[in-house]
Amino acid sequence: MATADVFQEIVKNALIKDGWTITDDACLIKYQELGLHTDWGAERTIAAEHVGQKIFVEVNSALNTSPLEDLQMAVGQFKIDQTLVRLSAAERKVYLAIGDHGNDFFELNAIKTLVHNLQLPLLVIDMPRAEVKAWIN
Repeated sequence: MATADVFQEIVKNALIKDGWTITDDACLIKYQELGLHTDWGAERTIAAEHVGQKIFVEVNSALNTSPLEDLQMAVGQFKIDQTLVRLSAAERKVYLAIGDHGNDFFELNAIKTLVHNLQLPLLVIDMPRAEVKAWIN
Protein backbone atom coordinates (compact mmCIF):
# COMPACT_ATOMS: atom_id res chain seq x y z
CA MET A 1 0.00 0.00 0.00
CA ALA A 2 1.31 3.46 -0.90
CA THR A 3 2.15 6.07 1.70
CA ALA A 4 0.64 9.56 1.66
CA ASP A 5 3.89 11.07 0.32
CA VAL A 6 4.02 8.54 -2.51
CA PHE A 7 0.40 9.29 -3.44
CA GLN A 8 1.11 13.03 -3.47
CA GLU A 9 4.01 12.44 -5.87
CA ILE A 10 1.78 10.26 -8.07
CA VAL A 11 -0.86 13.02 -8.20
CA LYS A 12 1.77 15.64 -8.98
CA ASN A 13 3.25 13.50 -11.78
CA ALA A 14 -0.21 12.75 -13.17
CA LEU A 15 -1.00 16.47 -13.33
CA ILE A 16 2.28 17.19 -15.10
CA LYS A 17 1.60 14.38 -17.61
CA ASP A 18 -1.85 15.90 -18.17
CA GLY A 19 -0.27 19.21 -19.18
CA TRP A 20 -0.49 21.12 -15.90
CA THR A 21 2.30 23.28 -14.51
CA ILE A 22 2.72 23.01 -10.78
CA THR A 23 2.91 26.56 -9.46
CA ASP A 24 2.84 25.91 -5.73
CA ASP A 25 3.64 22.96 -3.51
CA ALA A 26 1.57 22.87 -0.31
CA CYS A 27 -0.25 26.15 -1.00
CA LEU A 28 -1.48 28.29 1.86
CA ILE A 29 -4.96 29.74 1.41
CA LYS A 30 -5.79 32.52 3.85
CA TYR A 31 -9.28 33.62 4.76
CA GLN A 32 -9.58 36.16 7.55
CA GLU A 33 -7.88 34.57 10.58
CA LEU A 34 -7.83 31.06 9.09
CA GLY A 35 -5.15 29.46 6.96
CA LEU A 36 -5.39 26.15 5.14
CA HIS A 37 -2.86 24.15 3.21
CA THR A 38 -3.73 22.47 -0.07
CA ASP A 39 -1.43 19.81 -1.36
CA TRP A 40 -0.77 21.15 -4.83
CA GLY A 41 -1.55 24.29 -6.76
CA ALA A 42 -1.53 23.99 -10.52
CA GLU A 43 -2.22 26.29 -13.40
CA ARG A 44 -3.07 25.26 -16.94
CA THR A 45 -3.27 27.58 -19.91
CA ILE A 46 -5.82 26.81 -22.58
CA ALA A 47 -4.00 28.12 -25.64
CA ALA A 48 -7.03 28.16 -27.94
CA GLU A 49 -8.81 30.61 -25.70
CA HIS A 50 -5.77 32.34 -24.21
CA VAL A 51 -7.41 31.91 -20.81
CA GLY A 52 -5.62 30.45 -17.82
CA GLN A 53 -7.50 27.90 -15.75
CA LYS A 54 -6.34 27.77 -12.14
CA ILE A 55 -7.02 24.97 -9.72
CA PHE A 56 -6.15 23.74 -6.28
CA VAL A 57 -5.94 20.00 -5.80
CA GLU A 58 -6.58 18.51 -2.40
CA VAL A 59 -4.84 15.15 -2.29
CA ASN A 60 -6.80 12.48 -0.45
CA SER A 61 -4.08 10.59 1.34
CA ALA A 62 -6.43 8.41 3.40
CA LEU A 63 -5.21 5.17 1.93
CA ASN A 64 -7.72 2.62 3.22
CA THR A 65 -8.52 -0.67 1.61
CA SER A 66 -11.98 0.62 0.73
CA PRO A 67 -12.49 3.43 -1.81
CA LEU A 68 -15.75 4.31 -0.04
CA GLU A 69 -13.88 4.79 3.24
CA ASP A 70 -11.33 6.98 1.43
CA LEU A 71 -14.12 9.09 -0.01
CA GLN A 72 -15.92 9.37 3.33
CA MET A 73 -12.78 10.54 5.14
CA ALA A 74 -11.95 13.13 2.52
CA VAL A 75 -15.36 14.77 2.01
CA GLY A 76 -15.53 16.77 5.26
CA GLN A 77 -12.08 18.32 4.96
CA PHE A 78 -12.61 18.95 1.26
CA LYS A 79 -15.92 20.77 1.74
CA ILE A 80 -14.29 23.13 4.28
CA ASP A 81 -11.33 23.75 1.95
CA GLN A 82 -13.65 24.31 -1.02
CA THR A 83 -15.70 26.88 0.90
CA LEU A 84 -12.64 28.80 2.09
CA VAL A 85 -11.18 28.87 -1.42
CA ARG A 86 -14.46 30.23 -2.81
CA LEU A 87 -14.27 33.01 -0.23
CA SER A 88 -10.58 33.84 -0.65
CA ALA A 89 -9.45 32.76 -4.12
CA ALA A 90 -12.60 32.59 -6.24
CA GLU A 91 -10.61 32.34 -9.47
CA ARG A 92 -9.49 28.83 -8.52
CA LYS A 93 -11.49 25.64 -8.59
CA VAL A 94 -10.80 22.99 -5.99
CA TYR A 95 -10.58 19.31 -6.91
CA LEU A 96 -10.29 16.33 -4.63
CA ALA A 97 -7.69 13.91 -5.95
CA ILE A 98 -8.51 10.31 -5.19
CA GLY A 99 -6.84 7.13 -6.36
CA ASP A 100 -8.53 4.57 -8.56
CA HIS A 101 -6.85 1.26 -7.93
CA GLY A 102 -7.96 -0.36 -11.18
CA ASN A 103 -11.61 -0.79 -10.24
CA ASP A 104 -14.77 0.84 -11.53
CA PHE A 105 -15.75 2.42 -8.21
CA PHE A 106 -16.60 5.78 -9.80
CA GLU A 107 -18.77 4.08 -12.39
CA LEU A 108 -21.17 2.76 -9.74
CA ASN A 109 -24.55 4.51 -9.92
CA ALA A 110 -24.62 5.06 -6.16
CA ILE A 111 -21.18 6.74 -6.22
CA LYS A 112 -22.15 8.90 -9.22
CA THR A 113 -25.26 10.01 -7.29
CA LEU A 114 -23.21 10.81 -4.16
CA VAL A 115 -20.60 12.76 -6.11
CA HIS A 116 -23.31 14.68 -7.95
CA ASN A 117 -25.38 15.48 -4.84
CA LEU A 118 -22.31 16.47 -2.81
CA GLN A 119 -21.05 18.55 -5.76
CA LEU A 120 -17.59 17.02 -5.52
CA PRO A 121 -15.19 17.90 -8.31
CA LEU A 122 -12.92 14.84 -8.41
CA LEU A 123 -9.59 14.22 -10.00
CA VAL A 124 -9.41 10.44 -10.36
CA ILE A 125 -5.85 9.14 -10.60
CA ASP A 126 -4.87 5.83 -12.18
CA MET A 127 -2.42 4.80 -9.47
CA PRO A 128 -0.29 2.23 -11.31
CA ARG A 129 0.20 4.52 -14.33
CA ALA A 130 0.38 7.82 -12.40
CA GLU A 131 -2.07 9.32 -14.89
CA VAL A 132 -5.28 11.28 -14.71
CA LYS A 133 -8.09 8.82 -15.33
CA ALA A 134 -10.99 11.29 -15.11
CA TRP A 135 -12.02 14.79 -14.16
CA ILE A 136 -15.46 14.60 -12.58
CA ASN A 137 -17.20 17.95 -12.17
